[in-house]
Amino acid sequence: MIAIPSPLRLRLMSDALVANWRWLAAQSGGAACGAAIKADGYGLGARAVMQHLAAAGCRDFFVATWIEAAALMPLPRGVSLSVLHGVGADDMVAARTIPARPVLGSIEQVRRWREAGEGRPCDVMVDTGMSRLGLRPEEATSGALDGLAIETLLSHLASADEDSEQNGRQLAAFCALRQTIPARRYSLANSAGVCLGADYAFDLTRPGLALYGGTPRGEAAGHIRQVVFPEARVLQVRSVRAGETVGYGATWTAQRDCRIAVANMGYADGYLRCHAGTGAGATWQTRAIPLVGRVSMDLIAFDVSGAGAIGEGDWIGLDYDLPTASAASGLSQYELLTGLGSRFERYWR
Repeated sequence: MIAIPSPLRLRLMSDALVANWRWLAAQSGGAACGAAIKADGYGLGARAVMQHLAAAGCRDFFVATWIEAAALMPLPRGVSLSVLHGVGADDMVAARTIPARPVLGSIEQVRRWREAGEGRPCDVMVDTGMSRLGLRPEEATSGALDGLAIETLLSHLASADEDSEQNGRQLAAFCALRQTIPARRYSLANSAGVCLGADYAFDLTRPGLALYGGTPRGEAAGHIRQVVFPEARVLQVRSVRAGETVGYGATWTAQRDCRIAVANMGYADGYLRCHAGTGAGATWQTRAIPLVGRVSMDLIAFDVSGAGAIGEGDWIGLDYDLPTASAASGLSQYELLTGLGSRFERYWR
């Protein structure tokens, strides 16, 4: 098979990923620190993320679906995998054969697992205020869970990235559930929840965003390192005269004669039109080059007038610090990560 290089790549820093997990683990105190690797490791590649973090000591991983779980087989030695969306009727074959635990999130799933799970351990999600997945507290304490081998009882914080009174209400509700529902471990905190303090850690934390370079709360600023560095290859450098426009809609007009580099990337790759007009840009050999004009499906343009001898085939690095790009574009840090498309080749360093 002929190897064809991609004009797009993600430079992924394994040392930053591991450093972020270690910081989160330290903030988790005596609790174990796991890792959410759903959505293909937030777009970085779930298998590679698992391998790097498992080598660093992480033992608890979480995906969304059974197809995500199957893609990770075989698991590294000593690793535990949980499937957050539980087990539907069509999932039972996978749930019986794949060495992963369902996170049961409804009375129907509890019944299904009790009838067909052959007594295997499971996790259970209880809703303490998210109104998403999870049994209501009164359902969970009604006896429906009696006899289940519950490895981890989980809930999920809805507003941990804010200084919200809801955080305290959910904490109190989960503490009450802990007193009445027996499980080997209890888990409440996501990335932002880790930053809320030791009261939220319980036995296991489940960070996601912060592992990959996102800053969930101010407490993490300065501690979380950038992991993802998108890069695009220049297709051509062209001269644009003063008064000429660049891109669809003629939204950018050259104020002077300039040089424009057209790069092989666009909104089909997750670099959306909302980046235009925000001051977004890239760098080439440490020189800043601003984005100009609208973002096309797979083309973007940069003013490289002051960038020296940049030319066709050169690689430029997109400005992609997640908190900064989120504030400028209006996209969440999660969208910025998971939107990076399949045309990127992923290189771990």
